[in-house]
Amino acid sequence: MNDIGIETISLEMRRGVIVLAVLNLLQEEQYGYSVLRLLAENGLDVDQGTLYPLLRRLESQGLLESNWRVEEARPRRYYTISPLGRQVLPKLQKEWDAIVSAVQNISMIGR
Repeated sequence: MNDIGIETISLEMRRGVIVLAVLNLLQEEQYGYSVLRLLAENGLDVDQGTLYPLLRRLESQGLLESNWRVEEARPRRYYTISPLGRQVLPKLQKEWDAIVSAVQNISMIGR
């Protein structure tokens, strides 16, 4: 498999994880760029073109809330997890933990 194929598969895996990471980060209010920076600082580089549509989608699904504020002479949209998002997050975390455990178990079979 060439590097492009590995990149594509890696990107697909990351997309699923980004939702969980974003919901966790937004337990404290953040604006988009700060979310990008925090994700990157924690080893999960995400493009703006991926993050901003995701934030809008999660908001339209009722998992996030947002509001505009003008700070430092520029408007910023701040996001935070919604009450529904707080209900959903532990379920998503549990599902993620089960997936990680299953993949670890499967990887041990092949050794």
